[in-house]
This record gives sequence, C-alpha cells and structure tokens, in this order.
Amino acid sequence: MPNLAIIVPCRLESTRFPRKLLHNIKGRPLVLWVAERIRKETPEIPLWFAVDDDLLGAPLRAAGFQVIATSPDHQSGTDRLAEANRTVKADRVINVQADEPLVSAGQIRTLATLIAGTVPMATLATPFRRIVDFYNPNQVKVVLRRDGRALYFSRSRLPFSRDLGLTIDDAWLAANPCYKHLGLYAYHAGLLDQFAALPPGRLEQIEKLEQLRVLENGHDILVGLTEDPTIGVDTPDDAKKFEAWLG
Repeated sequence: MPNLAIIVPCRLESTRFPRKLLHNIKGRPLVLWVAERIRKETPEIPLWFAVDDDLLGAPLRAAGFQVIATSPDHQSGTDRLAEANRTVKADRVINVQADEPLVSAGQIRTLATLIAGTVPMATLATPFRRIVDFYNPNQVKVVLRRDGRALYFSRSRLPFSRDLGLTIDDAWLAANPCYKHLGLYAYHAGLLDQFAALPPGRLEQIEKLEQLRVLENGHDILVGLTEDPTIGVDTPDDAKKFEAWLG
C-alpha cells in the first residue's frame, strides 16, 4: 500500500479530438509519450494507468506500465481515479492527465509537497502570458485567495477589468497576473472517496469543470504556481505543436 502514487485516468473517446490518446506521434500513441515522460521525470513514485478500454491498456502494458481497467461509464476523470485507487490503495494520489506530454518532475513534486499537508486537494496554475490565451474558453482560469487556495475556476476570463473591459492587452496581463489552471491534481484518498459519492454540482455542470464539485461541497483546493512549459493536447493542432516541439 503506497503512501503516494501517480494514477493517470485514460478515456478512449474525446469530444474535441476523437481517440486522441491513440493519436500517432512519431510512431507512438500520445498516451505512451505521456507514460514515458512520467517514468523518466519521477521514477521514484509508483505509477498506474486507469483505462476505460483495452485499446489504451494494451500498448501501455506492452511497454511495461501498470494498468487498471475501470468502468467506461464514469462522468469525470476524478471518478475514474477514485475507482482505480480502490485497487492501488494509496493514501495520497497525484493525477497526471493522459494528454500532458510535457509534465515535469518539478510539477509532480510540487503537488507531492502540497498534498502532504492538511488541505485535501491540490492543483497547479501558471501565469497567462498572452491575451489571446486569456480569452480562450478552453484555457481554464483560476482566481486565488491570498493564502494560495482557489476561489473559483472558470472558462470565462477572470478577473474581469471593469475599467478596461474588452481593451485589456498583453501589457495589462503582465501588470496584473492572471492564472491558467493546469490539469494536474493531487488528493487525499478520503476526498477521492467522498468525491465519487457526491452528485455533480450545478456549477460543475455549467462550466464542465469537475474541480468545482469540490469547491461547491465546501472543500479547499491548494494551488501551486509553476513556470514549467506545458502543452496540453486538446485538439489536432495541439498534437502538431507537440510534434514540432519534439523536432
């Protein structure tokens, strides 16, 4: 029974990019690029993949990774994570997304440090650098309390400048840090079990952001900041960006 484990929830189908985890990049599916990156960056932390289809499990097992079959009916990655941890039985779980091929050791270890405390959930954010990204609803915003805990997550641009409205620009962003949420999480096992038993929240269903279920039910989320570069693969264009990064 590990004290800390990484579990990567993997769903075969994806609305914006069908079967993206199997998308071939330089001869390997995306999910294998992510798996090998995690193993290289943090080999000291036990690693599992929670899959909803053996089309994902087969290449992972063939490459030597630990795979847990989970229900295809889960509505969120956190629900899948909770099911997988009933097998892993870790006290604390780090959730790396299966479409984050540039996840870094620094990011994972920051989460490990944050979740070692009393706050039952942690995640990461990074400053927005470009106004075009700040306006993009696929790049989720998080606003923070002074103590580093999350106030809210949204696809809308937050905070909104009443004085400048739609005229804010890159210079305004540089002077007024706004944070992009990264899809990396850590949980106490107890919160994972509670999460799976809670109905989806009203705000969660509106924004399609599962972390809002945690806030809606009165739990804190601690947010660490990172400057490490990342490419989340949400679309075919993102896959091309990652392939270009590989050279």
